[in-house]
Parts: sequence; C-alpha cells; structure tokens
Amino acid sequence: MLKAPVFPDSAPMPPSPSAQVISHAGNRTGRADAESVRCLICTVREHNLCSSIEDQDVGVLAQATRQLSLPPGTTVIEEGTAASAFFNVISGTVKLFKSLPDGRRQITGFADAGQFVGLSNSRTYSFGAETVDTVLLCRCTHAQIENLLAEYPRFARNLLTAVTHELTDAQEQMLLLGRKTAREKVASFLLDRIKQYHRTHPHDPDAETTASVPMTRVDIADYLGLTIETVSRTISALRRDKIISGTENHCIRILSIPNLQDIAYGLKSI
Repeated sequence: MLKAPVFPDSAPMPPSPSAQVISHAGNRTGRADAESVRCLICTVREHNLCSSIEDQDVGVLAQATRQLSLPPGTTVIEEGTAASAFFNVISGTVKLFKSLPDGRRQITGFADAGQFVGLSNSRTYSFGAETVDTVLLCRCTHAQIENLLAEYPRFARNLLTAVTHELTDAQEQMLLLGRKTAREKVASFLLDRIKQYHRTHPHDPDAETTASVPMTRVDIADYLGLTIETVSRTISALRRDKIISGTENHCIRILSIPNLQDIAYGLKSI
C-alpha cells in the first residue's frame, strides 16, 4: 500500500490572473481563478452534491474544495484517524472497508464517480478507504461542509438524499452477504456495476450491457464474502453459459441481462 497523501487544510491558492471567475454575488469580476473554472467544467457536478450550487455561486464551492489526483493503492481514509475531511469522487473508484485486528477485512462498498466518502458523525473515521485505480477527487474539510450546509439549503437536501441512498445500499449488502448464494452474489454485483457504468457513460450505446469492474478479484471476493477461487469459478461458469463475455478494459460485457437478473433474484439456479 502506498503512503497516505498529506491533505492540507490551508486556504486555496490565490486566484490565477489568466482565468475568468464568477463572484459569489453572481457578477463577473474580470479575471478570475482556475479553481472556479474547474468546478464549472466538472464532468460529474450535475450528478453529485455540488449540483445544488448555482453557477453564480461556484466561486464559493471552489474556495471550499481542493482537487487531488491519487494513484492506485493510495490511502484516502485511515480507519480510526480523526474525521476531518469529506471527499467527492470525480473519476475512478475508491474501495471502503472495515478491518479486524488480525488483518482480515471486509470491503463494504465502492465509491465511483459522482459519489462521496468521508461523512462521519463522530470524531474518528469508522472505516478505511483506498483508491482502486487512478482517482480524481475533491476534498472539503468538515468545517467547510458545515458552512455550505448552513448557506445552501439545497446542498443539505442533496446530502440527505445521498445518505438515504447509502442506507439503502447497506441494506442490500446485508441481504447479499447473509442470504444469497455465491452465484447470486456475483450476479448481483455485476448488475450493480452496470448501473455505475451507465451513470458515468450515459452516451455509450453499450452502457446498459457493460459492467465496470476496475477492482481485482480479491477485492470482489472481500466485498461479496467469498474466496477468490469461488469468484473465479463463478465468473468462468457465467462465461461458459454465455451470460457474460470476457473482460476488456476493466469491463465485463453482459450477453443476457434477463438471465443475469433471474440468477441475482434467485429465480434461476443454473
């Protein structure tokens, strides 16, 4: 694992003299900083919490966040450390996990583009987070998040909606781990990864039949509560049954969505 990056809490860099900025009051003030432009052209802004901040107020959002690019295997959050920051994923995938003292761990979820990590109501993080691939994310301190919540009610509503979705996902994960067979678990996982690919590639004609799988089979096994051998055998069996095709560019093509759904919902055992 790579060393965790240092995330400074200092104020953003002074505005660049070469870019246009939009002021908090909504008036263009001549030359403005690249940070505001970064938020304006963000590819996932309309799909995440930041969609509640209007264009004329984007300068406030830019001042509250720092954009970071992290290589695979970088620790974003270390379990048990002070909960000081909140992260929006712009691109790439982050895995979330809980660890036991003996080194065993359970991956509890994956945060992809448009999703967030780091929300906590305690002083320390109760989970760890690590990049799966190269990840671009925006970092915001908890104090800055509180300011945005107080100033922009729509931001607070968006956050509540996102947290509600997180609770729903947690309930689905409990069902997946507790009651489903290995074949049902893998099928459910692939269906979920189709949804993620569709969110980030809405204009791809194959988006509805493509599952984004940037994580290793070890990660998949840790997430599904299976062994890596079982995951590999199950994926091979789905391929033999012509339900999925081979992996290409960290994606799996689904050849039969109905059959995969039947397996995931326990309607088909073959």
